[in-house]
Amino acid sequence: MLTTLLIAFLGFVIIASLGFAFTGGGSGGGSAALTKRTQTIGLGTNTRTKRQKNAAKTPEERRKQITEQLKEAEKRERKARLTLRARMLHAGLTPNTTQFWIYSGIVGAVAFVIPLLLLNQMPFLGRLGVAAGAAAVGCYGLPRWVLGFMAAGRIKKFTEEFPNAMDIIVRGIKSGLPVNDGLKLVAKECAAPLGPEFQRLIENVAVGMSLDGALEKMSEHMPAPELRFFTIVIAIQAKTGGNLSEALGNLSTVLRARKMMREKIKALSSEAIASASIIGVLPPGVGAMISITRPTYLAIMFTDVRGQLMLLGGALWMFFGIMMMRKMINFKF
Repeated sequence: MLTTLLIAFLGFVIIASLGFAFTGGGSGGGSAALTKRTQTIGLGTNTRTKRQKNAAKTPEERRKQITEQLKEAEKRERKARLTLRARMLHAGLTPNTTQFWIYSGIVGAVAFVIPLLLLNQMPFLGRLGVAAGAAAVGCYGLPRWVLGFMAAGRIKKFTEEFPNAMDIIVRGIKSGLPVNDGLKLVAKECAAPLGPEFQRLIENVAVGMSLDGALEKMSEHMPAPELRFFTIVIAIQAKTGGNLSEALGNLSTVLRARKMMREKIKALSSEAIASASIIGVLPPGVGAMISITRPTYLAIMFTDVRGQLMLLGGALWMFFGIMMMRKMINFKF
């Protein structure tokens, strides 16, 4: 029994001595070892941080940042509904919604009066229904269509001249000019709508707005994808650095390639667009010509309830068919 206790005590002393030796032999040695370990861990953390910062400047990380910014821009565009004020800005008009609704009401009133005066052979209820439909189209549909047509034409002109503006900025940067001076050259040399938009951009930067914020504000007036690409390139270059002239040169090449692709798609889809236009215009066109040459031939369709139901069904089917053809020939890239 005594031998067993002695062996246990000696074992305890040996294990305690080994532990004391491995831990540094005292509080000073332990603190020094702990400090060394902490510094080593801290050095490793700093090394990892430096590696992460260096990795953030790699082309793969830049592509990820550009992809994320594009997705965020698409989400904002989906959430933001196109208001009347935004459409007027896109068309280059002063956003005065009150004046727009006054003009729309005048157009709707004229569209309401014309069918009442011309369709004398129709019953009063029929004429009233046609006049109400014409007034709705004239008050709500026609002004907005004109506004959209003006905005589309303005955006098209901006898109066609935008690669040339990129080339001007690239040549200015390569010759040693700052980016702001390159923007001033674009505002001075390019025609409307490109020149006035860049002039407004320069004025916003001059009053203290950052270049990213000024470009975002410019996108409100000109919602072109090419301008969004330019904004993202400037934002990425400001955060990560790099050769801005090379990035803008590549952007100019991509924009010209997009333009060529757009023209190619337009040429390939021209036959389908012409066929859809003929199919959509043919039924109402034939009905209008028959009504002009023989007014009594189709008069029963407007007076009889069955004819009115048939006209309503035909109009609905024509509407669905036109929307389907439009979806088939509307290519997005």
